[in-house]
Amino acid sequence: MPQNLVDRLTSQLASKGVKDAKGEAISILKSRGHLDDSGVLTKEGAKRQALGPDGRAKDRASKLSGKPASAYKYNPKTNQATLK
Repeated sequence: MPQNLVDRLTSQLASKGVKDAKGEAISILKSRGHLDDSGVLTKEGAKRQALGPDGRAKDRASKLSGKPASAYKYNPKTNQATLK
């Protein structure tokens, strides 16, 4: 099962030294429309969570480059996708 979006983003922010990592993660996900005001995943948030970390990384890279997500491979050590 994919890791919870809030937990994943919280751990990423904490590793970067953000003091209130969980609060910041919730704020970011709300601003993106992935969480509603009560902290529950929206339809879009559930869709993103279902992608898993590899799918989200490929999606981010795809949006930046305009190339299809299938053109990328995922590196779990860096949580980034690069062209195959």
